[in-house]
Amino acid sequence: MAANDSNTKQKGSTRAILKRAHVPETAQEDDDNPIKSILKKSKKPKLDSSVEEHSKAQQEPTQKLVSRIASQVTVVSDQKLTDSSSKVEKYPSQQRNKPILDNKQQSDVNQPNRNEDTSDVAKSKISPDKGVGSEKSRKEVKKEISASEKSGKYDKKGEKKDKEKVKKGKGTESKSSVDKKQSPIKSTSKKTIVKVEEEDEEIAAVQDPKVDKSRICPYLDTINRSVLDFDFEKLCSVSLSHINVYACLVCGKYFQGRGKMSHAYTHSVLESHHVYLNLQTQKFYCLPDNYQIIDSSLEDIIYVLNPTFTPEQIQQMDNNSKLSIAYDKTTYLPGIVGLNNIKANDYCNVVLQALSHVTPLRNYFLQESNYSVIKRPPGDQMCLLTQRFGELLRKLWNPRNFKAHVSPHEMLQAVVLCSKKKLQITQQGDAIDFLSWFLNAGHGALNGTRKLSSSIINKTFRGTMKVYTRKVLPVELSDEEKAKLMEQEEYKVRMDEMPWLYLTCDLPPPPLYPDEMRENIIPQIPFSVLLSKFNGINEKEYKTYKDSTMKRFEITQLPPYIIIYIKRFAKNYFITEKNPTIVNFPIKNVDFGDLLAPEIRAKHKCTTYDLMANIVHDGEPGPGKGTYRVHVLHKGTGKWYEMQDLHVIDILPQMIPLSESYIQIFELRRDIPNPTYGKSTEENVTMES
Repeated sequence: MAANDSNTKQKGSTRAILKRAHVPETAQEDDDNPIKSILKKSKKPKLDSSVEEHSKAQQEPTQKLVSRIASQVTVVSDQKLTDSSSKVEKYPSQQRNKPILDNKQQSDVNQPNRNEDTSDVAKSKISPDKGVGSEKSRKEVKKEISASEKSGKYDKKGEKKDKEKVKKGKGTESKSSVDKKQSPIKSTSKKTIVKVEEEDEEIAAVQDPKVDKSRICPYLDTINRSVLDFDFEKLCSVSLSHINVYACLVCGKYFQGRGKMSHAYTHSVLESHHVYLNLQTQKFYCLPDNYQIIDSSLEDIIYVLNPTFTPEQIQQMDNNSKLSIAYDKTTYLPGIVGLNNIKANDYCNVVLQALSHVTPLRNYFLQESNYSVIKRPPGDQMCLLTQRFGELLRKLWNPRNFKAHVSPHEMLQAVVLCSKKKLQITQQGDAIDFLSWFLNAGHGALNGTRKLSSSIINKTFRGTMKVYTRKVLPVELSDEEKAKLMEQEEYKVRMDEMPWLYLTCDLPPPPLYPDEMRENIIPQIPFSVLLSKFNGINEKEYKTYKDSTMKRFEITQLPPYIIIYIKRFAKNYFITEKNPTIVNFPIKNVDFGDLLAPEIRAKHKCTTYDLMANIVHDGEPGPGKGTYRVHVLHKGTGKWYEMQDLHVIDILPQMIPLSESYIQIFELRRDIPNPTYGKSTEENVTMES
């Protein structure tokens, strides 16, 4: 009420001011801008300059007065607009050509009808903005809805009537059209927003969905898969940093960073090489635009970077005889892949090739989840050994390689680091030294203990034996003195049970001169003679500068895989000599049960072994003078292959025993049972007799 009184007072004051200024009042009360009409009627025809100046001087006070009036009028018009817009939003049908009301009538209009039932509108499901024509129609709708609620059903005819009445309400609303300049009417829909302003209908355009640049890259055809090599250490070629390294898929080089002023960004600008791969996250990016690329055609690159195998694929590897085709159209067998000799690491390559065909060891390291969970002390570097060996095995057995060879650079870096530079890749070492260190270090890196089942290395290669040791009595003593010494603990026989990873076989010394028939130029020895050292009966003398001891070895447990080391090199103070004796060994069906005692043999289900890897040393002894090569059996094809660094050829199995074997790996055959298994010693003696 107070607001309405103030509005009427301001209207009366503006009319009085307009009369004093002799400005004609506009006919319409609801005009939005009365200043325009005042200025239109105040226009005069053009006069001379003197008359014009005189008229301007007379009009200056009136213009000041008009400006003051305009400020007051704008305040009044703004209040009028807000009141009218609120009324239009509530009841648009009642705003058609309303006359100017006095204070009492205006207050009656502003006050809502308190007796009106607000639930009628809610029940009729017609919003107040729709504006149903009259109270009679509202009551009819209310009656129909109450009748339908009682019956529990909506009559179709009643629904039609409701729709017609709503349409009539819309018709009355259209008749009560409000001036468009007063307030813009917004009609919202799901997709567009319509705004009516100044008699122009503007429809806001629907924005197109954002184009995902990550799936559209015009530079994918610049990728050169023939130069991609993920075998080397992942270091930036400029800063030599291993943090946040990206591989350029155009030239194959490694660079650090992706942002501005980084080495990868600079390389992309200078060389126009745009596609990069993050070697850690395995995501592709386009530089210098710096957006991620997602394309299914790049999955082969990720698979070459980090090959993965399912348990089903791992189980079928020994049965697979299919050739794979590399990117350069060369064919190869997965697993029969050459290893690059960086400088003098051939002694490491042959051991890694042989171990890659040991089935339990290979299956364990092909799945990264088997060893990635193992916890090591903080700062421990031995975990690198298992990680790099697993990566190397997955690359060797990858059926989708871009090339038919693999470089063991990262593996050898881990060997040098973990061995504290005892093993080098720049100087040739001994293969048996590397093998023994690698098996023991890998066992420790897998948190292995003295238990035979504590790691995959122990389960595969670890056996046990009993070692009987006694001191040799001096020759110059008498029988009485020897008898007294035999009573001492030092000269009694001592038995120790110890585990072993490989068996060392000693070759007899070669003859100094050939005989008359010249048959001993290349001496030969049967394999069974070498193994007789471990039958628990034969003794071997070990001399020192102070005394000598006699030892005999009795094997108590055979592992699934037996490593035989044939000792060919003898070192003295001056030179290292090599024994060229050839060992005549069978390739299949070697029965190691003959070395066991009858009661121990009865505990083994199977004792027959087959040769599956043979490491050979050729040439003169000494670092850098000889070379290593390895013979490996591929179970899928049943063929033997000879690998020397990058050279891979197939070989006849009859040629293998003719070589100077250095290290051999035998695999247990579970299809040939032990005939004496589970029988007592008496039964075994009767069977032998």
